[in-house]
Amino acid sequence: MLQVSVLREHTAAVLAGLAKRHYATAEADVQAILGLDQRRKELQTAHDQAQAEANELARQIGGLMKAGNKAEAETLKARTAELKQHTKAHAEELADVEKELQQALYKLPNVPHSSVPAGRSAEDNEVVREVGAKPELPAGAKPHWELIEQYDIIDFALGNKITGAGFPVYKGQGARLQRALINFFLDEAREAGYTEIQPPILVNEASGYGTGQLPDKEGQMYHATADDLYLIPTAEVPITNLYRDEIIAPAQLPILNTGYTPCFRREAGSWGAHVRGLNRLHQFDKVEIVQITQPENSYAALEGMVAHIEGLLQKLELPYRVLRLCGGDMGFTSALTYDLEVWSAAQQRWLEVSSASNFETYQANRLKLRTRTEGGKTQLLHTLNGSALALPRIVAALLENNQTPEGIRLPAALHSYCGFSRIG
Repeated sequence: MLQVSVLREHTAAVLAGLAKRHYATAEADVQAILGLDQRRKELQTAHDQAQAEANELARQIGGLMKAGNKAEAETLKARTAELKQHTKAHAEELADVEKELQQALYKLPNVPHSSVPAGRSAEDNEVVREVGAKPELPAGAKPHWELIEQYDIIDFALGNKITGAGFPVYKGQGARLQRALINFFLDEAREAGYTEIQPPILVNEASGYGTGQLPDKEGQMYHATADDLYLIPTAEVPITNLYRDEIIAPAQLPILNTGYTPCFRREAGSWGAHVRGLNRLHQFDKVEIVQITQPENSYAALEGMVAHIEGLLQKLELPYRVLRLCGGDMGFTSALTYDLEVWSAAQQRWLEVSSASNFETYQANRLKLRTRTEGGKTQLLHTLNGSALALPRIVAALLENNQTPEGIRLPAALHSYCGFSRIG
């Protein structure tokens, strides 16, 4: 959530940043927020003035009553009652205005970093670098949805039977590969200095608002309405919310956490090869890395997170590329996002497997996540997160890129985790 002070003091810069997102109603929305903020100030001033006058009159009434000047005291009592009505009305309107202001701020996206390209769609994202040679597959190579059927390692029909489309059942070597990848990613994160967290996979509404999933992605989250809880779309939500309403001592920074969770998203469901098989699911496994840093260190931290994710892909022997997302393709809460994509040799296209983002103070302002400066004042921190890694498309690329007549060869980094070096 953007700070009202930033909107007020840097209006032109905010509007220029939102223009990168092609946010059509930016000027109207920002002016509406500033108008609400001004009305809030006016009401607060009127409330405080009326309260101060009532307090002063109460003091005078006491003196008049002691002096036996009852008639004048009664006149002041009438004025005091009138002032109480004013303060009550001001307080009620102030509460309404503050609620409206908060909702308006929730609906305004983050301002992109100056380095974000000003494109409209994924086609306008900037390729930062491409690493690794694309494998040449033999004639008759199969996409992963045929390979998993051939080797009987994932069953979409069973998942559809017990739950619905987009909820696959992993079995045999497929289940063991899932567990191996999760453990590999967690071990790599721990060695990089991240503390492992095992969070709940259901969160309350306050947590959804804290990291920006609500109200922006309300329709994409599974909602357990009886208890008003949400299934998480990513471990970012519970892990970052560990620090909601906290003031973190500078000595504790930076905070580095990692966690594995299943993730749930209602967005799957369109047709075509681009969403076939493991390309898009309602439930999938992911290891997340989360950082909380001082503002001056956050962009160095983001580059370090990207380097960590690249290291995983290199150990998995997957060709990949790093993209800097343009304004029109960025997430609602992000100031700068890098996507990492692996090459799918059988599908002949890039598959996104990770996003690493710096949210600057956007989430921290919602979370009231702060530290103290040397002068004792509180300061909002910066939050970051990245997928390290999401499993479905990693598995898809591993299966497709490493298929041989003798089975599917697995990278050496996974052999000890899997207990086997080949599927099939």
